[in-house]
Amino acid sequence: MRDITEKQKEVRDIIIDVARNIFAHFGFRKTTMDEIARATHKGKSSIYHYFNSKVDIFQAVVEKESKLLKEEISKAVCRIDDPQNELRVYVITRMRILKRLGNFYSALKDEYFEHYSFIEKMREKYFREETKLVKDILNRGVKKGIFIVEDFELTAFSMITALKGFEYLWATENDVSKTDKSIDCLLSILFKGIVRA
Repeated sequence: MRDITEKQKEVRDIIIDVARNIFAHFGFRKTTMDEIARATHKGKSSIYHYFNSKVDIFQAVVEKESKLLKEEISKAVCRIDDPQNELRVYVITRMRILKRLGNFYSALKDEYFEHYSFIEKMREKYFREETKLVKDILNRGVKKGIFIVEDFELTAFSMITALKGFEYLWATENDVSKTDKSIDCLLSILFKGIVRA
């Protein structure tokens, strides 16, 4: 992106925030540039001054939501000293934020986006970052004598894959206590394989 002034950045951020709500409500396919222009009280040509296409706007929205997800998970996890509790807080925070960040969640799971290379790159980057985070927690648990982990990469991969299997169920569940209970159940199953007796 070319260098822009503070005012232009402000306008660009407004477009992203407004578009984020529209995409979350109507979905990527049904949202039009006309709707985004109307909602921002700008002409369509003004929108095109900042973004080349609806795809460009969606990319900016998804990048913003991805950043928010990482920041909130990092903030929640860094306050915890116990690796077992750290994993629980990570899983709960991840699911609650994913539920709120509908566009990012949609980009992660919707096959419609398979032909968009930026989505594929974002998915790969997110998976690498998530794997590293889980591996770091596991490593701290091993150093403290809490976990027994032979293969950090495989264990982190297995845990993230298990989480992904529950994503849709948790994202559509309105009762938070049910989600928390199923998260505790999953972690209990995982911990019985890695926690020292």
